[in-house]
Amino acid sequence: MTEEKFAQVRLISKPENMLKTIYTACRTCYSADSPLNIYDCDNAQDEEKMLKLISRVISSGHYSTIEHIQISFAISNISRACSHQLVRHRHMSFSQKSQRYVKEKGQFDYLTPDTIQKNEELNKKFDEFMGKISEFYLELTEAGIPAEDARAVLPNACSTSMVASLNLREMIHLANLRLCTRAQKEIRILVKRMCDEIIKEEPWLKDYLVPKCERFGFCDEDKSCGRMPVKGN
Repeated sequence: MTEEKFAQVRLISKPENMLKTIYTACRTCYSADSPLNIYDCDNAQDEEKMLKLISRVISSGHYSTIEHIQISFAISNISRACSHQLVRHRHMSFSQKSQRYVKEKGQFDYLTPDTIQKNEELNKKFDEFMGKISEFYLELTEAGIPAEDARAVLPNACSTSMVASLNLREMIHLANLRLCTRAQKEIRILVKRMCDEIIKEEPWLKDYLVPKCERFGFCDEDKSCGRMPVKGN
């Protein structure tokens, strides 16, 4: 699985005035003024002032202020193994290619982990095995077995695609967890590309969309990669 061959990601939706929306939410909690007046005030035109307040509020753990921001991505060419990890995140919404209704024709697309690719003999056997699975899948469907039942033989390596949406709080949480070196390589690269897409539009998010150790200054994993001091040491 070479990096350029998988995890195609595009940001397809985000609020036009993300920074002003978050700033307005932050100010509303601590101001007698109305949200409309706050949104239209002079400070809401000053990016530096907005960022200063937002940073202070997020640092205090007041995360509800960033939950108003919804982001959507079009994602393709990831493995079902990767999508199974992604859908474990509780505050995300997914519309995924269905193996019930989309019948595979010919050799299905699949992704080979690079640890297997590096072993020429095992990589060859892996490809041969995927071919045998495809042949049996086609045998099943041609015999009249519904795709929703024939898919039982399809592997986690199968390629899939989806539209994934989440709020900014969950985006930061996703990045903090899945950019960690303890996460599997495929999902690390997927999430990095999601982060890169939103950072292109909102550069101020680069300090938040990082591994948790970089954000908090310590590692809380059972097995540390050594990048940051272990919590409690």
